Amino acid sequence: MPGPAVTELDGSWRVAADIGGTFTDVIALGPGGRVVPVKVLSTPPDFGSGVLGGTRAALSAAGALPYQVTAMLHATTVATNAILEMRGAPTALVTTRGFRDVLELGRLRRPLLYDLSWQRPAPLVPRRHRYEIDQRITADGRLEPPADSAELARVAGEIRAAGIEAVAVCLINSHVRPEEERRVAAELRALLPGTYVTASVDITPQPQEYERTSTAVVNSYVGPQVHDYVTALGEGLRDAGVSAPLMIMQSSGGLLDAPSVVGRPVQIIESGPAAGVIAVRKLSQLMGLDSVVAFDMGGTTAKASLIENGEPFVAGDYEVGGGMNITRGMGKGAGYALRVPSIDIAEVGAGGGSVISTDIAGSLRVGPESAGSRPGPACYGNGGTSPTLTDANVVLGYLSPQALAGGRVTIEPDLARRAIAPVAQDLGIDIPAAARGAYEVAVSSMTKAVKAVTSERGRDPREAVMVAFGGAGPLYGAAIARELGIGTVIVPVHTGLFSSLGLLVADTERQSVVPHRADPDALDLLGAEFDRMAKEVTEALREAAPSAHTEVRRVFDMRYRGQRFELSITVPDGELDPGLMASVRQRFHAEHHRTYGRAGTDELVEIVNLRVRGRVPNPVGVERLLSLPPSAPGAGTTRECRFDRTEPTPVIPRAALSPEPRPGPLVIEDMDSTTLVPPPATAHRDRFNNIVISWTATAPEATS
Repeated sequence: MPGPAVTELDGSWRVAADIGGTFTDVIALGPGGRVVPVKVLSTPPDFGSGVLGGTRAALSAAGALPYQVTAMLHATTVATNAILEMRGAPTALVTTRGFRDVLELGRLRRPLLYDLSWQRPAPLVPRRHRYEIDQRITADGRLEPPADSAELARVAGEIRAAGIEAVAVCLINSHVRPEEERRVAAELRALLPGTYVTASVDITPQPQEYERTSTAVVNSYVGPQVHDYVTALGEGLRDAGVSAPLMIMQSSGGLLDAPSVVGRPVQIIESGPAAGVIAVRKLSQLMGLDSVVAFDMGGTTAKASLIENGEPFVAGDYEVGGGMNITRGMGKGAGYALRVPSIDIAEVGAGGGSVISTDIAGSLRVGPESAGSRPGPACYGNGGTSPTLTDANVVLGYLSPQALAGGRVTIEPDLARRAIAPVAQDLGIDIPAAARGAYEVAVSSMTKAVKAVTSERGRDPREAVMVAFGGAGPLYGAAIARELGIGTVIVPVHTGLFSSLGLLVADTERQSVVPHRADPDALDLLGAEFDRMAKEVTEALREAAPSAHTEVRRVFDMRYRGQRFELSITVPDGELDPGLMASVRQRFHAEHHRTYGRAGTDELVEIVNLRVRGRVPNPVGVERLLSLPPSAPGAGTTRECRFDRTEPTPVIPRAALSPEPRPGPLVIEDMDSTTLVPPPATAHRDRFNNIVISWTATAPEATS
C-alpha cells in the first residue's frame, strides 16, 4: 500500500526512465540532489518490465521506498516501434466518398530522386479497410449532405466483421466544421464498443487533407498498443508501491499526463529523442551557449538537433518510418506524415548495435539493421553473431574489454574479433582495419544528421558547440565535430542516461493550434482567438498542477503566398497592434532569408495557423544533477587503441581530468558511457563536470 504523502525535505524521490533499443536508462533524484543512475538491458517486446526492473534497482541502490516516489517520468519508444515494425492494430479509415486513396496519393514526393529501386512504404490501412460515406463538408462549412446514421451503422458492421481494432475518421474540410466529424466519430464509438476511434480534428484541426488523414491513421494504428502499454505500466508501478502519477515525454519536448497520452499517442512518437534535447536545452541555458548541436547516439540510431538561444526548433509536422526522419523540405516522402508538434530532430539508423556488412559491390556498410538488445552485439555473449559498431569499438580498443554499463554487461573481445573477421576477409584487410573502416563509415553517415539541422537550415555548424551524449555519442562526437569544423564538444555528466536526466528537468506542457481563417488585418479577432487558446491551455495545465505558474507563448505559422512550407514565428507579448505585427513580419522575413537565402515583401506574407504553447516550469534545475558520479580518480590504465595507427592510450575516469587541457589520445570511462578523445584533440573538465574536447589548446570561455 502507498505510504503517506512526503515532500522532498522528508525524503521524496523523482524517478525517470527512458527506453532505448538496447538499454533502458533509469535515474532517481533524491534529497540534496542525490542522483542514482541505473542502466539495464531493454526487454522487448514487454518493455515495461525493463522500466519496472530498472526502477526497483534504482530505489534499492538509493535505499528508498516506493511510496517515497513523488514523480514518475517516462520516455518510451512503444509508439515508434509499432510503426517501424509494422505491428500496430488492424486499422480502418472512414472518409468522404472520393477520398479513399489519399494515403497513396500523398504529396507525390520521392526522397531519393534518382534511386529507381526506392518504394514508398505500404499504407498502414490497406485499401479494403478504407470506407467511404456519402457525406461532404464544403470549403465554406456547409453540409452537402450530412453523414447518415443508417450508412454509419452499415459501415460499422463491415468494420466489425473485418476484425478491426482501431478506426480513423477524416472527412474532407472537417477543419472548417469539426463538430460534424466529431459526431461521426462518436456514433462509431457507440456502434463499435471497445474499438479505438480517432477524429482527425481532435489531433490536428488544420487544412491539408493528406497530412490530417495520415496523422489520424497513425494515431489509431498505435493507439491500442500505447493504451495497453501505459495501462499495464501504471498497474505495474502501483503493484510495486509507486503511486505517483505517470508523466510521459511528448515529441514537442514537454511532459504530458498518461491519460492524455492514451487519447493522443501520436504526440509521443519522438518521446525518447525529445527528452535528450530538453536536457541539452537546459544545459545550454545554464552555460549561456548561443548555438548548440545536440548529438545523441544510442544502440540503434543517432539523432541530431539544433538549439539556438536556449530553445530547440519545434516543427509543426514531420515523418516517421522513413530511414532518416526529417521535419521539413523536399526530402520528405519516405515515411508516414504526422502533423503534430515535434522537436526538429534528424535521425539516422546508426547506433552501437548497427550491423556492419559489405554490399554487392564490396563496399563497407553500417546499418540501418540493428542487433538490438536481444541478442545484441556479438561481444555481449548473448548468442549474437552479426558484427556491430560495438564490436568494432571493442576491437579498436575504445571500449573496455571486460564490461560495460557499470559491470552489468560483460564483454568478450574474442567474440567481437570473430564477428568482424568475415567482413575483413571480404574487404581483403586485417580485422582492426575493417573495424576502423566501419567507425569512419558511421562518422560519415552521422554527419548527415548534423547537416540536416544546421547547414540545411541555413546555419553554419562551425559556429556551434556540440553536446554529445547517449551510450555511444561520446565515442563519435569528436570525430563528427572535426569532420564538420565544430571546435568544441561537451560530454556532460550521466551522458549515457542523459535522456532520463532530461525527463527530470523537463517542463509540463500543453499546446493548442487552430487554422487561421480571419482577415489578417482584423487584429482584434486574432487577439481574441489567441486569448481563447491561452485560456484553454492554461486551464488544462492547472488541472495537472493547480498551484503552479504557467508561461504562455504565442506563435504564428507563416509563409509567402503560394508556398507549401511554413515557418513558425514567435509573437511577442502585448496587444496585437500594427506595430507588433510589423515586427512579426520582419522576423519572418529574416528567418526565411536565413533558411532559404531569400525574402519577399510584406504583401506576400500570410498566416496559416495560430499556436499557443503553455508551459509549467520544472522547479528542478539541471545544475542539481551535474555532480560528479562516485569514482576513484586514480591514474587509470593504458590500452592499445587504433587511430591512423595503433597507439598506447591512457584510460582514465572522468574525475581524473582537471581544468587544464590534457592532450589526446585518451579514453575516459564512466559507468554509463565511454568518451574518446582522438589525437590531436585536448580534453579538460569544467566547473559543471563536463568533459570538454577541443581541437585548440584553449577551450572556449563559454565552456570553462
